[in-house]
Amino acid sequence: MKISELSRRSGVSIATIKYYLREGLLPPGEHTARNQAEYPESTLRRLRLARTLIAVGGLSIAATGKVLRAMDEPVTIFRTLGLAHYALSSPFPDEAHEDVDEQFYAEARALVKAAGWTIVGDTPYIASLAAGHKALADIGLNWSAQDLLPYAKLAHAAARLDFDQDAGIEDRIDIAERAIVRTVLLEPVLATLRRLAQEHEAAQRYQSTGQAADGGGSE
Repeated sequence: MKISELSRRSGVSIATIKYYLREGLLPPGEHTARNQAEYPESTLRRLRLARTLIAVGGLSIAATGKVLRAMDEPVTIFRTLGLAHYALSSPFPDEAHEDVDEQFYAEARALVKAAGWTIVGDTPYIASLAAGHKALADIGLNWSAQDLLPYAKLAHAAARLDFDQDAGIEDRIDIAERAIVRTVLLEPVLATLRRLAQEHEAAQRYQSTGQAADGGGSE
C-alpha cells in the first residue's frame, strides 16, 4: 500500500508517518518510484502500535523505538517479552532510584521470594521495587515484605489473567504486542478501578446514614 492508504487506514497523518519513518519507528517501504514507496500490511500493524504507545501510552519517541526494536529481536517468546518489557520506562521516575539503601533492595528480594516468583537473570524491577519501598518509608510507612505480600498476590492474579487471554496465540510478536499494550494502557485503567473500589469501601465503612457522597453532612 502507498503512504496515503497507510494514513487512511491507520488514521495517522502522512506528516506523522514520515516523521516515524525518519525516526526509525517504521521500516522503510519498497521504493517504486523516486518519491513513492509501497508498504506491507505489517507496517500498518506496527504503525498502529507505535501511535498507541505514543499518543495513548505517553511514551517518548525514543522509548517507543526501544520497545519496537526489542520486539524485532529473533528470539523466543520469553526473551521477546523480557526485551520489550525492559525497554519500557520504570514505574518510578529516575530520581526515585537515587540513594536507595541496600536494606530496600533486601526487602524487594525478600518480597519476590515470599511471593514464590521465579525471576530469570537480572531484572530492573528489583530496583523499582526497592525505590517503592524507600518512597513508602520516606513518608513513615515502613512496610516489610510481609506487609506487601497480599498486594503481590493480587498482582500475580492480574498477571495470570493477562496471559490467560493469550491462550492459543503462538506468534511471539503478537503476544509481545499484547503484553506491552496491556502494560502501558491497562495500568491506568486498573489504577482507576482501584480508586473506584476505594470510594466504594470508604462509603461502606465510614459514610454515616444520610451523609452526602462528598463527605458533607445533611442540613
